[in-house]
Amino acid sequence: MTEPGFVRDTRAAYDALAGDFAEWIRDELASKPLDRAVLAAFAELADGPVADVGCGSGRITAYLRGLGVDASGIDLSPEMIAVARRNHPGIRFEVGSMTALDLPEGSLGGLVAWYSIIHVPPEALPAVLAGFRRVLAPGGYLQLAFQVGDDTVHRDEVGGHRVSLDFHPQRVPEVAALLAEAGLQVRARLERAPDEDGPFPETTPQAFVLARRPAQRS
Repeated sequence: MTEPGFVRDTRAAYDALAGDFAEWIRDELASKPLDRAVLAAFAELADGPVADVGCGSGRITAYLRGLGVDASGIDLSPEMIAVARRNHPGIRFEVGSMTALDLPEGSLGGLVAWYSIIHVPPEALPAVLAGFRRVLAPGGYLQLAFQVGDDTVHRDEVGGHRVSLDFHPQRVPEVAALLAEAGLQVRARLERAPDEDGPFPETTPQAFVLARRPAQRS
């Protein structure tokens, strides 16, 4: 099966950014109490192993582990996975793609895609969400985080590194509709104003959507 071009471009970009990106983003969560609250609620709800898909340097995976979650990480970028393994040696990290998750059906109690679907073009997102549903156990939870907006942003340079990277913001109602089409029930939505004072000043609202694979009826 031919790998989509956006997957290759995203992998190459984060391979180039890996070392610097881990430092840039390391303390970002400390200044965002609402984001931490979202993760804490997810950690309380998820029952069983959790995959952090698009884990990057592993900061969210490690945060969830600190909340008592059996979390592991998956990322496209081998260089990002190398950083994650170095920074968090007690956690399992594997190279993989959200477009073809190498996980058994129904094997997860939870899945987090924390600002990772932002690199998935709209036409590919339904298949990605269907893949998320496949690997969740009945009753398992999915936590998404993404920027709110309509227009794709293309970057040829990030932090002095040459890249070819697209960012696809979403609207919460549209994401909720796609989740429903994938067979996932939306359980909560939060949209907050941009944080203009953090280590990465935000220019758009940020969204967090919690969904659940329906439990099997007895």
